[in-house]
Amino acid sequence: MSVLVVGMSHRSAPVALLERLSMDDAVQHSAASALVERSSLSEAMIISTCNRLEVYTVANAFHAGVQDVLAVLAEVSGVSEAELRGYLYVRYSDAAAEHLLTVASGLDSMVVGEQQIIGQVRTAYTHAAEQGTVGPALHSLAQSALHTGKRVHTETSIDDAGGSMVTFALDTAMETMGIDTLEGQTALVLGAGAMSSLAATHLGKRGVDKLIIANRTRSRAERLAEHAREAGVAAEVVDFNARAGALGRVDITVSATASDGFTISGEDISGPTMLIDLSLPRDIDNSVLEHEGVHLINIEYLHEQLHNADSEDSKALQAAEAIVAEEVQAFSSEQRMREVAPAVAQLRRIGAEISEEELARLRKRLPDLGEEDFQQVARSVKRVVDKLLHKPTVKIKELAASSDSISLETAVEELFGVRPVSAATDMDRLPSPDELKLKES
Repeated sequence: MSVLVVGMSHRSAPVALLERLSMDDAVQHSAASALVERSSLSEAMIISTCNRLEVYTVANAFHAGVQDVLAVLAEVSGVSEAELRGYLYVRYSDAAAEHLLTVASGLDSMVVGEQQIIGQVRTAYTHAAEQGTVGPALHSLAQSALHTGKRVHTETSIDDAGGSMVTFALDTAMETMGIDTLEGQTALVLGAGAMSSLAATHLGKRGVDKLIIANRTRSRAERLAEHAREAGVAAEVVDFNARAGALGRVDITVSATASDGFTISGEDISGPTMLIDLSLPRDIDNSVLEHEGVHLINIEYLHEQLHNADSEDSKALQAAEAIVAEEVQAFSSEQRMREVAPAVAQLRRIGAEISEEELARLRKRLPDLGEEDFQQVARSVKRVVDKLLHKPTVKIKELAASSDSISLETAVEELFGVRPVSAATDMDRLPSPDELKLKES
């Protein structure tokens, strides 16, 4: 039995599809119940946000587990299995654990380091626990993920990384444009989510004269525009399908929507402009670069530069990743030790049964042996069994904590503390060709 995660996020799927898969509490409840009723699945927890849908289960078989999760998702969402397959990702065993710890730490979010996701993981776990679809495996994994997320936010400055991504993007854009202020500039912001809101805020702080905001849900764009006006920045809202026309009126554009398809392509460009793409998957098609005077900065470039740069943000990201790796190792080792615990207990039971059988046989053979003497013999036999089993049981747990496979010879040496005599002969002990000739003669 291993943990399996089947999901999709802003990195793999368009927002429109994520919205179709979004589950309220009632749907999550019915979906989790349907999951644990499947023959290959025994536990279930669902994380559903505007940027991701992930189903965590405990599966007794990988392929059957994936198929069962896929079938339930298709049933509750109305999205066909064929369409789902094109966007879903799958993680299994240690990789599934690493994924949830990374998610809970905010390292897989559109805004790196954001703290909202850890609360969403906690809520998903709480709902599943109350419903009774969480068992020992997912309980342990969820607790480890929440602990890891807390460590990352407490021990690193990763909380600032999301804002730094926008800051770095604007710094790079302004350097390319050869300006040190956005005064007198007009900016277009596509989207109204967390990253778009950060972009609008930072554009305002850098003195932009006017913001034009477009979002597929106009009411959300209106709210973002109102926040900008409250901060003293002029803001206008245009329909999302009118965004191409707005491009001709602006100096810089920031897109962060993860829409189904590109928000800006080459055919939308009418002149020189600066474009910043903060979405995964990409919002802006590389075809825009075919136009003279068009510059494009995308999130892959920004991630690479931030990760490789010797900066505080880079150090915070690396420190966060190190914490996740450490906690994944600890979780995986603990799980492997838990898995061998029944075998260790059985080994000790067998030892106790053998000693009891031999003592019973001894009592029959020596009926005249006094009770005090017999108990002394019994204690000696049990001590021998305990001493023989002590090293193997300790070593079994230690070996289980390591994911490294070992040879049979090494296992014997580790478990029993003896070096097996090899059937092979060392090369330097073989007779030389001359010695063989002497023996033959």
